[in-house]
Amino acid sequence: MTNRVPPGQILTTKWPVLHYGNVPRVDTTKWTFMVSGLVDKPFSITYDELLTLPRKTVVCDMHCVTTWSRLDNTFEGVPVQALLERAGLGAAAKFCLVVAEQGFTTNLPLSDLDRPDNLIALKWGGEWLTPDHGWPARLLVPHLYLWKSAKWVRGFELLDEDIPGFWEQNGYHMRGDPWTEERYGGRGLSQHEINKFRNASKKLGS
Repeated sequence: MTNRVPPGQILTTKWPVLHYGNVPRVDTTKWTFMVSGLVDKPFSITYDELLTLPRKTVVCDMHCVTTWSRLDNTFEGVPVQALLERAGLGAAAKFCLVVAEQGFTTNLPLSDLDRPDNLIALKWGGEWLTPDHGWPARLLVPHLYLWKSAKWVRGFELLDEDIPGFWEQNGYHMRGDPWTEERYGGRGLSQHEINKFRNASKKLGS
């Protein structure tokens, strides 16, 4: 029989608050979410526009790289696939650099991003996300370790190569599959990747 969770502790309480740096102070009147890079129709939407989009509820387990899991979490948000469909994926798009507040990034193969259970999550357990858990919006990629579900998400940059994000540059695994315990093994950035990363950051700040 296959275990439901990878090795580690199962939490029955609220999930811990884990992040690098301070919780950002977000002004939702200036907040935008951008889909750019190797897409046919790049776009940017405001927070109010995000709230008007059709939402989906996903019940999933969460797995943290620090070896805890929390079962049967209910998230509500905008399906990632709807945003990717709106942008129109280019034929060369194979990876995504997820961009968040304060310059945080994480990387995902398109095959891991373009899945029906992935959300731009707005609520957890029927309540709006709190700032320390990613309000006003966080990415949800439930089949990978939780650091891939970037808090305070601000956009997707579709790419033809896999550029390591913040934690991946600091030793975390490039993919993060909890079932094969892909915790560590990232790499640094090449100069070519640094230039691409700077371009993605400039787009977020514009």
